[in-house]
Amino acid sequence: MTSNSVALLSGFFALAIAGTAIGADTPDKAHLQTKAGLYLTPQEAYLMMSTSAPREVVLIDVRDPVEIAVTGYTQMVDINVPLKMIDFARWDEEDQSYGSTSNPHFAKDMEKRLKALGADRDTTLIFMCRSGGRAAAAVDIAYDLGYRNSYNMLEGFEGDKAKSGPDAGARVVNGWKNSGLPWGWELEPDVMYGLRDRN
Repeated sequence: MTSNSVALLSGFFALAIAGTAIGADTPDKAHLQTKAGLYLTPQEAYLMMSTSAPREVVLIDVRDPVEIAVTGYTQMVDINVPLKMIDFARWDEEDQSYGSTSNPHFAKDMEKRLKALGADRDTTLIFMCRSGGRAAAAVDIAYDLGYRNSYNMLEGFEGDKAKSGPDAGARVVNGWKNSGLPWGWELEPDVMYGLRDRN
């Protein structure tokens, strides 16, 4: 463990002692709320994963692999199964971006990948997307499948948009990427969603 990692963990423990309990924050936006009612900030998720036994906590990134390749990735992810896939045949003129299509295989592929990791219904799952909305929907699917220890990682990987200033509209406010947590551009083929998931 690097000295930066030790300092980061020490800071998280200080926050916990000061009264910031893991999962204590409830989202104020309806689209972030889940059936499980369990929520973590990126810092709390990192602390939980860093202090747990291997495979006791599983981080599931539900972003499309194309999105991940463009915006970044953390190698703390155990599984990548997209909830929605970019649909290059759909253009949204108002948003000036491509639309998306729900992944009809999400539940089956997630369970297959969890089984391969040795996870069961008692395993703690943390779901991450760009900013928390898709992760909330994924938590509800997992909850309905019996994974009751399913957390929505609020703020997601990229965080919220700045409302003013020179970065207005950019996702620079919070989230995994903006919190000093480990991330980069190098993807892991064994973690990323691909054709092997369709076999």
